[in-house]
Amino acid sequence: MAINKITSKSVKDLDLSADDLAPGTVTGAKIAPATVESSNIAPGTIANDRLSNTSITINGTSIALGASGEIVAGTDWQAVTVADGSTQLNAVAGKGYFLDTSSGVIDVKLPTSPTRGDTIVLADYGNNFATNRVIIDTGGKLIDSVVGGSPGSSGFAIETNGAIVELVFADDTAGWIIKQNNAPSDLGAENYTKYIAATGGTVATSGDFKIHTFTGDGCFVVSQAGEGEAPNTVDYLVVAGGGGGGNNDWGGGGGAGGFREAKSGCAGCYTASPLATPTGLTMAETTYPITVGGGGAAGSPKGVTGSSSIFSTITSTGGGGGGIINNPGNPGGSGGGGGGCIATSGGTGNTPPVSPPQGNNGGQGYDPAPESGGGGGGATQAGNNGGGGGGGPGGAGATTSFSGSPTAYSGGGGGAQAHNYGGSGGSGGTGGGGAGVGTASGNPGTANTGGGGGNKGNGGKGIVIIRYKFQ
Repeated sequence: MAINKITSKSVKDLDLSADDLAPGTVTGAKIAPATVESSNIAPGTIANDRLSNTSITINGTSIALGASGEIVAGTDWQAVTVADGSTQLNAVAGKGYFLDTSSGVIDVKLPTSPTRGDTIVLADYGNNFATNRVIIDTGGKLIDSVVGGSPGSSGFAIETNGAIVELVFADDTAGWIIKQNNAPSDLGAENYTKYIAATGGTVATSGDFKIHTFTGDGCFVVSQAGEGEAPNTVDYLVVAGGGGGGNNDWGGGGGAGGFREAKSGCAGCYTASPLATPTGLTMAETTYPITVGGGGAAGSPKGVTGSSSIFSTITSTGGGGGGIINNPGNPGGSGGGGGGCIATSGGTGNTPPVSPPQGNNGGQGYDPAPESGGGGGGATQAGNNGGGGGGGPGGAGATTSFSGSPTAYSGGGGGAQAHNYGGSGGSGGTGGGGAGVGTASGNPGTANTGGGGGNKGNGGKGIVIIRYKFQ
């Protein structure tokens, strides 16, 4: 009789090996429960992918079987976050943050889509929360079921020194639950404002206001626009490069670089120039390239016009170069002075035209003898005509306390003294204008004022300054 069944009793323990079994002939259904002991399984014979669960989760972190990983027990504390006056921190669940507000406010943004049990801890690193607070942007969620926060309009402030605040998210009904080492009343719900935060240039602080000064090309980078009750407007001072003077003994002075200023009332109390417009610039979270115009060189038959300075939609035009014999001054932010000997006109200022005007016309050259050049135009005054007693003085510039102290910009350059007649060169206009000369080397306009060069002198480089409220 044929044998068609073999019972387990017919097989000695450990008598069968894997090589004795055809693939797929022994299924789990053929194995009685609890009949295979661990001592009967050779080490390494069951791969991880043959198990129903191929990974384990510890403290929210998934680790594959057979792999290694770092499991953080409790709060994952981060390096100290130090405020610089415009610091933002995007908080992540499971992490703790030491916050150093000794130099400014820190804006903490909570996750916008938290899940139950998400926990974030904030700790006062240097006992400065009462001096410079921490603002919590809840991402539109509630805190303790009571007060809701929507980005940009409502949130919470921590203003108690030594505070340690733990926030645990429950659900959309209760929101974030507070646990802290201070009384709950010390975490005050309030309508708060987000102020402009930006970098670029040389930054100074004047009270609640930041002042960014660019003496060369750069970028003004706005990382946060103003929201809520905070202003989102910056004031500006944009001065172009001054024009070069006419390069001979009858040359006209260079015109001042165009001068444009805004005082909107959002950037504090200071004395602006009479040319300031009441409309500042609205900011977006983007990068604004800054161009600072260079001064034009002295030249013949005309001085070289200065280069424009640019911030966002504001362009100040370079000052016009001064003329020489039979050559008028160039147009520009302010016009260059006309050449003498054969009298010529000064260049036209406020070209192209803007309101308030960015400059004035240059003065006319003088003829007959003793011949002299006209002065370059300035921000607030036209260049003076040349005369028998000497070259025309440059037009006056504009004085403003935009950067904290009274400073004059955009003065016109002086025209040449009467050639070989002992007259005097025209004085430079207040605001960096260079004085006129006869046979001597020329006087340049002052750097970073946009002053026009005296005859034979180069124009001065411009400047861009930006001012805004940051806290």
